[in-house]
Amino acid sequence: MSIAATALIADDEPLLRRALARQLAEAWPSLEIVAQARNGREAVDRFEALRPDVCFLDVHMPGLDGIDAAHAIGRRAHVVFVTAYDRYAVQAFEQGAIDYLVKPVEGARLADTVARLQARLQAASPMADLAPMLARLSRQHARWLRASVGNDVRLIAVEDIDYLRSDEKYTRIAWRGETGRGGEALVRTPLKELMAQLDPDQFVRVHRAVVVNLRAVSHMVRGDNETGTLHLRSRLDVLPVSRRYLHHFRAS
Repeated sequence: MSIAATALIADDEPLLRRALARQLAEAWPSLEIVAQARNGREAVDRFEALRPDVCFLDVHMPGLDGIDAAHAIGRRAHVVFVTAYDRYAVQAFEQGAIDYLVKPVEGARLADTVARLQARLQAASPMADLAPMLARLSRQHARWLRASVGNDVRLIAVEDIDYLRSDEKYTRIAWRGETGRGGEALVRTPLKELMAQLDPDQFVRVHRAVVVNLRAVSHMVRGDNETGTLHLRSRLDVLPVSRRYLHHFRAS
């Protein structure tokens, strides 16, 4: 029996929002999608206005992300994370408190999620307390970044990234593929937001527009006026080091 309910979908990628809405229309015909949001702030605003029963939240969105939005929604809706990063999914599953979907969303997996949500709604189960799990997720770092390489969208392992450089509306990612050959990719997320997802012990800012993976650094050459240039192990690229960030490379 299909349970009538309302839902919100939040994802910064319109194609993925529409795709999930189409999949839900097939898997759960009586579910009414009452709102779609482009980021976490919109998701919270539309939740407060419409109070849907279920919220499908992309974890990584500009500004307020899915974790922050879930914090704001609290125990007032059933939350399902939709993520390209399976680390979130695994931990959500282990907690048993919420459900998750990994992009691209598979029909069979979505059917399982729908069945689980319908069972909760039919039993009028109390909303799970997400706070402890969300606190743990907030403290963790990304292992993958989703980026465009030409016309392709790829998941790039963070450990394969050599450096990131701000490029007007984009962030340019210099990374190495399976063969070790260097490549470049673009993401629309600003460098500052990407830094928040990365391990600060591994990635440090060396210039206003450049963040480097310390494991990719070969050596630094001191320049004039307390600046420097970084040389990398696997690339000919030379990166600037501003005076403000020179302390990362001072000998102890």
